[in-house]
Amino acid sequence: MGFLKPGPPQEDPGALLARPFLERIRILSTHWVEHGFGAPRAVSLIYVLKVAVLYCLGGLLVVRYTSDLGTFADFTSWWDEPVVYQKLILWTVLLEALGLAGSWGPLAGHFKPMTGPVGYWLRPGTIRLPPWPGKVPFTAGDERTVGDVLLYAALLASLVVGLVLPGEADGALTSAVPDSTGGLVPPLVHVVVAVLLVLCGLRDRLIFLGSRGEQYLPAIILSASLGFTDMVIAWKLLMVVVWLGAGVSKFGKHFTNVIPPMISNAPFNPSVRLRRLHYRDFPRDLRPSGLAWVMGHIFGTTVELGLPLILLFSPNITVTVLAAGAMVVFHLFILSTFPLAVPLEWNVLFAFGAVFLFVGHPAQDGYGVLDFSQGWMLPVIVAALAFFPVLGNFRPDLVSFLPSMRQYAGNWASATWAFAPGCEERLNEVKAPARIQVEQMQNMLMAYEKDAAAVAMQMPVAWRSLHSQGRGLFSVLIRHVPDIDNYTVREAEFVCNQLTGWNFGDGHLHDIRLINALQKRLDFAPGELTVVWVESQAIHRDFQRYQVIDAALGVIERGTWKVADCVERQPWLPEPAGPVPVQVEWARPSQDTGTLVTEG
Repeated sequence: MGFLKPGPPQEDPGALLARPFLERIRILSTHWVEHGFGAPRAVSLIYVLKVAVLYCLGGLLVVRYTSDLGTFADFTSWWDEPVVYQKLILWTVLLEALGLAGSWGPLAGHFKPMTGPVGYWLRPGTIRLPPWPGKVPFTAGDERTVGDVLLYAALLASLVVGLVLPGEADGALTSAVPDSTGGLVPPLVHVVVAVLLVLCGLRDRLIFLGSRGEQYLPAIILSASLGFTDMVIAWKLLMVVVWLGAGVSKFGKHFTNVIPPMISNAPFNPSVRLRRLHYRDFPRDLRPSGLAWVMGHIFGTTVELGLPLILLFSPNITVTVLAAGAMVVFHLFILSTFPLAVPLEWNVLFAFGAVFLFVGHPAQDGYGVLDFSQGWMLPVIVAALAFFPVLGNFRPDLVSFLPSMRQYAGNWASATWAFAPGCEERLNEVKAPARIQVEQMQNMLMAYEKDAAAVAMQMPVAWRSLHSQGRGLFSVLIRHVPDIDNYTVREAEFVCNQLTGWNFGDGHLHDIRLINALQKRLDFAPGELTVVWVESQAIHRDFQRYQVIDAALGVIERGTWKVADCVERQPWLPEPAGPVPVQVEWARPSQDTGTLVTEG
């Protein structure tokens, strides 16, 4: 790929699009091995500048000029002031809520415009997705109202107020750190932000998850409710729970499949040979190699389980510094791979947090887990922080993979959408600031030709094929859409981004509820939109549950497949293994075209 030119497959785009679906998957998944998504390198540079200038420099400028700290030349004297960490959290939430942080730009399916959420969530009439519309009063419906827009605007305003207000003096902080000058963000600000974030989330889970509420709401609540020392210790526990949750989620068969396509997409990795080494026998066998297993489970799972516990319990500052440095390297490595959904700012904040919390406030200085001011705090806070990760791993149908802390685990609810010829274009009729992505790509600054754009939008499908769920999704899809070679097949996460403004790998945001909302607006005929959707694997099960959904008819089949069968297949499902075997648990009679079946 070039600086301004994408790196598409060598075959003519029109000829490639004319090939059978599974043959396209073979060509494009093989192409992903060496080139990743294939975006121009200028796109990666834009992301680097966004993180360095907007997030890092912008955040430090906000903190410095709204707090009683020293100059930038005195940074080493104030980097560990607690108000710095508090305001960086608020700054991160603001950028996430605006759509300027994670799930931004071309690697998240936002080509033109590159920013999604703020353009959708400030616009009445766009789709919203309440989490419990039948259970929580005043949340039913799927259309954004003026009240929703005002609530979201109030959340943004509260975050700005929290950033602008100077820190206020705190007796507990002064007692613990007499030299501190920055104070703390007023607790009332954190209360208001927390309340507004929850209210927005009850009306629309897109806003809660888009603001990364599962990561930052606990930190905000802890800031509002605890004294200084207790707050710092609780922040440590929060980070450790996030790391451990991510580490535990990598047990099982999914995760090793995440590493090779992630390494292949690293834009500044010049070695094609190194990319190939993460696959067993390129181009014949694209299952993960032994090197991928080592990268995933030695440098991934072991790091996320071991180093956080060392940081939490280390009595030695040298050991703490080394462990914190290793976690910084860990997060910077993830950042360097530019994973789809691009959670770059989150990785920067966690890298800084590892140093700020564990080196700036080490256990031996009175910030250990046994130093809470009251004995009940430790078990209660740990239980509260661990509740959703534990529940989400045993009942993934109840909890998004984000509060379940399954970052990068490869164990995600996922879906593939198949449009009959000419039907994808009908998505442009839905009220949204962005058109379908193949049209966005033809109109962006680094414009794609029409067929080249269509091929590029097949790349996320190829990416999915390199993960375990892709083999199961395609196996079911080709059985339900006999004419699949002539259908337009799309990765559901990218479609969700165009329809709602945001997604982050969460299949719960494009399940039957989004499809019903879409059907209400577009009235597809039977067979015009077929979706295969699968839930995450529960930690104590060896299978995943799938649904086949016809937009016009609702759920038409439910069943399961074994994860072990998925990981043993090639992305393009060649014989003799062929498609993944499934266990059909229920199927709608083919002659029944009556009442719409709804679930969720």
